Amino acid sequence: MTTLDRDETRTTPVVRRVDAVPLRVAVPLAVAAGVALLLAFPPYGLWPLAPVGVAGLAVAAHRRRLRAGAGLGFLTGLALFAPLLEWTNLHTGYLPWVLLSLLQAGYLALLGAATAWVSPLVDRHRWGWPAVTGVLWVGQEALRDRTPFGGFPWGRLAFSQDTSPLLRLAWLGGAPLVTFAVAVAGGLLVAGLWRRWPGVEGAWRPVAGVAAAVVLLCAVGLAMPTGSAGDGRSVRVAIVQGNVPRLGLDFNAQRQAVLDNHVDATLDLARQVTAGTAQRPDLVVWPENSSDIDPLRNTGAGARISEAADAIGVPILVGAVLVGPDDGEVRNAGILWRPGAGPDLSQLYTKRHPVPFAEYVPLRSLARMVSTQVDRVRADFVAGATPGVVDAGPAVLGDVICFEVAYDGLVRDTVDGGAQVLVVQTNNATFDVAEARQQLAMVRLRAVEHGRAALMASTVGVSGFVSPDGRVSDATGFNTRAVVVRQLTLADGGTPATRAGVWPEVALAGLAVAVLAGAAGLRRHRRRAAVGR
Repeated sequence: MTTLDRDETRTTPVVRRVDAVPLRVAVPLAVAAGVALLLAFPPYGLWPLAPVGVAGLAVAAHRRRLRAGAGLGFLTGLALFAPLLEWTNLHTGYLPWVLLSLLQAGYLALLGAATAWVSPLVDRHRWGWPAVTGVLWVGQEALRDRTPFGGFPWGRLAFSQDTSPLLRLAWLGGAPLVTFAVAVAGGLLVAGLWRRWPGVEGAWRPVAGVAAAVVLLCAVGLAMPTGSAGDGRSVRVAIVQGNVPRLGLDFNAQRQAVLDNHVDATLDLARQVTAGTAQRPDLVVWPENSSDIDPLRNTGAGARISEAADAIGVPILVGAVLVGPDDGEVRNAGILWRPGAGPDLSQLYTKRHPVPFAEYVPLRSLARMVSTQVDRVRADFVAGATPGVVDAGPAVLGDVICFEVAYDGLVRDTVDGGAQVLVVQTNNATFDVAEARQQLAMVRLRAVEHGRAALMASTVGVSGFVSPDGRVSDATGFNTRAVVVRQLTLADGGTPATRAGVWPEVALAGLAVAVLAGAAGLRRHRRRAAVGR
């Protein structure tokens, strides 16, 4: 840190180096930073606190030794992820929640160490602090999104901005650019405000500068256009949220009841259409796990789905668990069920990113030593190999299943493959409303990112539609049956974020590596200079 004091005999400011904040301040500051980040996410939705949390960690770790910076980052990570992911312990016990929270906090420990490492660089170029903070956060998220076992992107800064002006930046550069902007705002707070003031008279300039820069950043976000090219065609889509008899892991034991709930809700909609009290949709979407009985093998389950499709007279995208292809394997799939014809096997999407330790168990023998609960996953879900592009006839759907909405590439691949509407099939019966709202925030970002109308269909809620500018319509309640219908405009073109693909993240993460290397060079130079004295 530096501070500017003005000598009475001088007209030029005198620059003095400021030590790290005392540890008794840094520890609670790191914890408070994690709490601020937490409150930025749904269900709280206090998005302006995200830059405040970023700034808190930056201040706490600045000019620390690497181990201290890592420890402070770990505290921030625990304060963020332990409550953010609390829904993972509702029905599986504390161990998965504790292990996942500790793992995610470890990445913020790396960020804290990196923040400490670049201290000489931002001391030398104080107004470079915003950009440095931004690229370090993007670099940390790029690593966390991919490791281990394919990563876990929950809790990205970008996903806290679903009601923020910065959300529209996703149209330009996707989730990485939104994260970068949030972290830049946090860096601006530190660069402009963290200093000892010689008096009120000299304080207003940097304060005003920071305020102007943050306002400008938000204004740039608001100025971003939304949507993408299309020919004006639209499709009327119905979401069927059938609900489950009981929340919890035993929803699998209620498979027939869950299927019947979705069939019966669709039959009710068909009766309303026949009576003229509702318009016929062009397409119906059921959620993930709406048929955990394999309808391709179980004739009774297939007959019930056909009954619903024939009654409503339009295709149904069914979330189903399919057995095979090999013994002991299953697939989490979205399959198109056509009226009068049944399942269309040419329009079947298999989830490409099964959740480790929930849908499959890597290193099972080793994992069993930690907890025998891993054997609750009796059959491993196998991953699909192709993007979820489903040609339903009235529209080409970009289907992703549950947590896949958090992964940039899985959603982008569907748009590159011709998807006109984004669909997220999910099952929140083992979680709670907080998790569902966090997931809906991701859907909002994806809609803006790719200029597509989007929808989320959940077994228990929250389900709803999202417009290309990120607005939510017809959101359902939680743990209730609901059917919602809406007209959606189809889109065919791509946004700058779609066309740029992974390159914005690559560029920003590459700059993070360059910043770390630059700090290493500066540290070596200082050591040599110290030895030469």
